[in-house]
Amino acid sequence: MEIEVLVNDWEGYRLLDSGGGRKLEAFGDVRITRSEPKAWWRPALPEAEWRKAAAIFEDGGGREGRWRFPSPGTPREWEARYSPPGRRDGAPLCLQLRFMENSKQVGLFPEQSPHWRWLAGNPPEFASAPPPALLNLFGYTGAASLVAAASGWHVTHVDASRPAIAWGRRNAGLSGLSEAPLRWVLEDAVKFVQREVRRGNRYDAILLDPPAFGRGPDGELWKIERDLPPLLENCRRLLSDRASLVLLTVYTIDASSILCHNLLRQMAEGLGGTLRIGELAHREESGGRLLPLSLWGRWERR
Repeated sequence: MEIEVLVNDWEGYRLLDSGGGRKLEAFGDVRITRSEPKAWWRPALPEAEWRKAAAIFEDGGGREGRWRFPSPGTPREWEARYSPPGRRDGAPLCLQLRFMENSKQVGLFPEQSPHWRWLAGNPPEFASAPPPALLNLFGYTGAASLVAAASGWHVTHVDASRPAIAWGRRNAGLSGLSEAPLRWVLEDAVKFVQREVRRGNRYDAILLDPPAFGRGPDGELWKIERDLPPLLENCRRLLSDRASLVLLTVYTIDASSILCHNLLRQMAEGLGGTLRIGELAHREESGGRLLPLSLWGRWERR
């Protein structure tokens, strides 16, 4: 089993430095500092460079944290642009970013950009009906869904968070994709997949980006170590005869590449195709070190 490291190369994001449990980043012209539990080393840049951040997230020490804005005039919302190579009209996607209350997230995970590029560079090639169908589970604010829709997929986007679904719809509007073949579903992913199995619906590609822990819109409890294996088994039942892709990313710090490999190999048993496993990372501009962010696995049949 070979481990592949995919490094973000999207120009809309830069990792300036990391270390001491923090990372110094720039989304466009907006420089921020956030905690990062995987940055165990020392920062390469002096503290004076870190103090130039326009926004700093301060963890709450067991409670919810908050954003602090030492720079006057720091925008609370701004936009990022991503140009998927497979978009048929050539226009960039426009993605809204903002400082979330009580959360260090800003609405986008830029380390996922190698997956966006792969999706855009491998559009569906099905000549026969029905239209190519892609299911995006735990879809968050919709970046991958928008890339897929712009590249020819008919997308079903599922997330248990009402604000995330609304955010994704806004991103679709900003990106000129309000009328794209993209269905937004506010539902617990496990329940949705179970219902789709019973309905007999099928998909040609499935993306999964599950959290380590979470709750559905009706209080459903999600624990990745308990719920991911049966979810993958049901996803297998949703694959069509012409299915070409299952892409899994895992952020929990307790997981491993071997774990992802074993889960996907079990899911894809008997399907043929190939299985690839690796990590998503950012490369620092300061010291050139790689900051690992996520594990990933991809089954593909082309």
